[in-house]
Amino acid sequence: MKEVERKILLNPGPATTTDSVKWSQVIPDICPREHEFAGIVDDIIEGLTDIAADNQDYVSVLFGGSGTAGVESTLCSVPENAKLLIISNGAYGRRMCTIADTYRLDYQAYSSSEYTPLDLSAIEDLVKKGSFTHLFVVHHETTTGLLNDIESLGRIAKAYDLRFVVDAMSSFAGIPIDMKQCHIDFLVASSNKNIQGMAGLVFVIASKEALEELADQKARGFYLDLYNQFVYYRDKKQFRFTPPVQTVYALHQALKEFQEESLQGRYDRYCRLWKIMTEGMQKLGFKMLVEEAYQSKMITAFMEPETIGYSFDDLHDFLFEKGITIYPGKAMGIN
Repeated sequence: MKEVERKILLNPGPATTTDSVKWSQVIPDICPREHEFAGIVDDIIEGLTDIAADNQDYVSVLFGGSGTAGVESTLCSVPENAKLLIISNGAYGRRMCTIADTYRLDYQAYSSSEYTPLDLSAIEDLVKKGSFTHLFVVHHETTTGLLNDIESLGRIAKAYDLRFVVDAMSSFAGIPIDMKQCHIDFLVASSNKNIQGMAGLVFVIASKEALEELADQKARGFYLDLYNQFVYYRDKKQFRFTPPVQTVYALHQALKEFQEESLQGRYDRYCRLWKIMTEGMQKLGFKMLVEEAYQSKMITAFMEPETIGYSFDDLHDFLFEKGITIYPGKAMGIN
């Protein structure tokens, strides 16, 4: 296998991929309506679901698109009378609100700090007072690396009979998640983060019970209609619309490599690398924005040092020339 020039991506996504994942895309052209392709997709659906849930009660629904497409799918597919509570403590929680505004959904945002933990008591008090049907949250706020407590939020959702929807884009397959234990009804992630596949596929792992509740609902979207996407593949073993074929093969290979390493093995490796990176950055005078106790150890936001002459652009360009990509933060009002 020919080696590909190695670049290290220290950005929220896509992730650095192995040569074997890259080369898995070099395949004979195939029509995605063929049984051979469906066999690959079936393996992927089972493998993705198995990471966070059991295949008997949960199922993965795949779309061609970025991670935001999956989040939008869950939002545009909520029932007509839904009232949403959206936790907004970073750029991606705010994006959920923007999507909800686009579809003119009935929702309330609970805004919180981007770098300190959620006030769970305040959220529960809000749930008690409202007539919410759904709770939406980003598990790992990619804005800062803050990890939201989805287990506690899930208990609140369960206690008040809310459907619980989790954007796990940058935590899934990197941090252990048990959908049943956390009472998660819909979990959204993509092919290009901790799975270490290529960008272009997003998936919603759904409770079959919660998914079937959408059967008689008129979705607000067409391409992103979650229930119809599920039913079409279940019945015909085909995507409703042409999928990114090569990306599917790359995800299939990435899943094999994930299974060889194991979820715990990947998490442990990420934690070891996080420790090396953070210790080095702190020696250079950078301070972490989020306290270690609330860190995901997947993504870490640093405050720029007050060093005369420091320039992010200069640092970026210097590292880029050496094959390393860094990323400017998205936290509001903080450098």
